[in-house]
Amino acid sequence: MKPTKEIHLLLQLIGEAYEKRAWQGTNLRGSLRGLTAQEAAWRPAPDMHNIWEIVVHAAYWKYIVRRRLLGEKKGSFPLKGSNWIKRPIVMRENAWREDIRLLDEMHRSMRKAIALLKPSDLNRKPAGSKFTNTSIISGMACHDVYHTGQIQLLKRLMKQ
Repeated sequence: MKPTKEIHLLLQLIGEAYEKRAWQGTNLRGSLRGLTAQEAAWRPAPDMHNIWEIVVHAAYWKYIVRRRLLGEKKGSFPLKGSNWIKRPIVMRENAWREDIRLLDEMHRSMRKAIALLKPSDLNRKPAGSKFTNTSIISGMACHDVYHTGQIQLLKRLMKQ
């Protein structure tokens, strides 16, 4: 079934924030291009998040959006913890790549959940939420753009 105009627009919005070409410049996925595990693990100060943690945080919230849209139960995120999960556990390139793959997987599964929505679902508030599905989805796009800016800033700070 082809998505309606409204759902197509929401898919376009989250696509541009995450991986598709967009007028604002770099998207979340693009901001990670070429980063090594060591760069992803760099912190500007001991109590601040690193790029690696931002990646896992973004994956976690894509999981939450999908879960809310589909009415799934809590507890199925592949990593232990929630929201801000300390990274890296082990400083290895393949561990960094695995977490990027997790982000991609969570994005794809969220997109699928959005594509399954009916127009009547857009103004519905999922159980336990104060926000409509439309607000949650557009908020996810804003979330990706916000964290893209953080990553771009961290990359510049790293080089100083």
